[in-house]
Amino acid sequence: MLFNIKCNERGCPKNDILSGLTVALALVPEAVAFAFVAGVEPLVGLYAAFMVGLITAVIGGRPGMISGATGALAVVMVSLVAEHGVEYLFAAVVLMGLIQISVGLLRLGKFIRMVPHPVMLGFVNGLAIVIFLAQLNSFKIENPAGEMAWLQGQSLWLMLGLVLLTMAIIHFLPKLTRAIPSSLVAIVSVSVLVIVLGLDSRTVGDMASIAGGLPEFHIPMVPFSLETLQIILPYSIVLAVIGLIESLLTLSLIDEITETRGQGNRECIGQGVANSVTGVFGGMGGCAMIGQSMININSGGRGRLSGLSAALFLLMFILFTSDLIEVIPLAALTGVMFMVVIGTFEWSSLRIIRKIPASDAFVLVLVSAVTVATDLAVAVVVGVIVSALVFAWEHAKHINVKEFMDHNGSKVYELHGPLFFASVRNFQDLFECKSDPDDVIIEFQHSRVMDHSAIEAIDTLAERYLNAGKTLHLRHLSPECRRLLQKAGDLVEVNVLEDPRYHVAVDKLA
Repeated sequence: MLFNIKCNERGCPKNDILSGLTVALALVPEAVAFAFVAGVEPLVGLYAAFMVGLITAVIGGRPGMISGATGALAVVMVSLVAEHGVEYLFAAVVLMGLIQISVGLLRLGKFIRMVPHPVMLGFVNGLAIVIFLAQLNSFKIENPAGEMAWLQGQSLWLMLGLVLLTMAIIHFLPKLTRAIPSSLVAIVSVSVLVIVLGLDSRTVGDMASIAGGLPEFHIPMVPFSLETLQIILPYSIVLAVIGLIESLLTLSLIDEITETRGQGNRECIGQGVANSVTGVFGGMGGCAMIGQSMININSGGRGRLSGLSAALFLLMFILFTSDLIEVIPLAALTGVMFMVVIGTFEWSSLRIIRKIPASDAFVLVLVSAVTVATDLAVAVVVGVIVSALVFAWEHAKHINVKEFMDHNGSKVYELHGPLFFASVRNFQDLFECKSDPDDVIIEFQHSRVMDHSAIEAIDTLAERYLNAGKTLHLRHLSPECRRLLQKAGDLVEVNVLEDPRYHVAVDKLA
């Protein structure tokens, strides 16, 4: 056979294509909505969804993950567009991509492993809540005063009914057959029902027209000067960081769901290339989309063909079938996204929250709340910092000593536990310099010197004993520790056969 259309562990072409179509249908209103948030034309968001999705599907590091214009980036872009115009946005997106490429080439994507599991749970739950809140806009309509007001009466009940029908089809159809993605069947079925019965339900076309041509090459029309760089660089850095954090965390989530492993550094490069290209073709840039990625995975999309199909179907909608897409009821797409919310939220976290340590529960709730209140990047950074501080505080209490007199009459302090910045104070309180005998030994065999603060603490302690006229011996310090000691270096007893070998994190070499 010329073509192998059989399914395997890497994906199924039929499932990839059908799930790609489902994703493309759901991409349209989101791309338009995010374009409005950023203050740009709808086609700017649609072009970004097409180009970012296409390029990351081909060269990114996570098959099955969907990328496109996102709300997390749009809220950062809006002030740049408002103050300087859309051309500066295109320039910022190009620079954003170059920064992301650099991160990938420097192989910094691996640092996503530093994100603790409670932060990951908080990220997933927070984004699920954000997606849910965003769908509530479908239940609002502009009143004569130009303000958004909740639907009422028959319009509200019709909207609720269509949303529930969509959700019911998505939930129950897989129990009968998985030959076609249930989300696609739900969208088509509800659309046909609305058209045939002539129901008065808002459609995609009520948001904006999606008709357009192919993206055209367009170098951002901004002055190539240091002043321009000063304007766009802060935005580009923030956009790059948010984009990579959201993409790498989504990658990790899909890894867990599919029990496969993506390539973080390759994804950084893929995101960077996609954004740089998008910036010179009139797109607003983007990153991984957890909602669309979940639609794809739940619909059976596993391979690169799913993301490629989604991007090409979206382009086809823009070029040829905009009239058909614009008649799709918003209620159908809202129902799809509500099912994404249900599938994305880690309901197990509610069951285990009383069983896990209080600090982990606090971090989980904190990250979820900050994600909803601000944005993903801030939430993850806050979560990692809080987790690190909790870790440092807990391990600071683990340092202790065992005291005894050896056969020579010297007092031995046998140190146990890590010595680092958080445990320095406890370390210094362990020693009784004034009441100790004239000969004292500090044994580091069961401890580890972690950073420069620990080195300084050893030096300070040694100085106390020297000023008291007492002899101090430091045993089993690593060679690097001995080199870094400034005041106590001569007190170290060297045994090359027994001394440990490890490196110390320092801010200077002495």
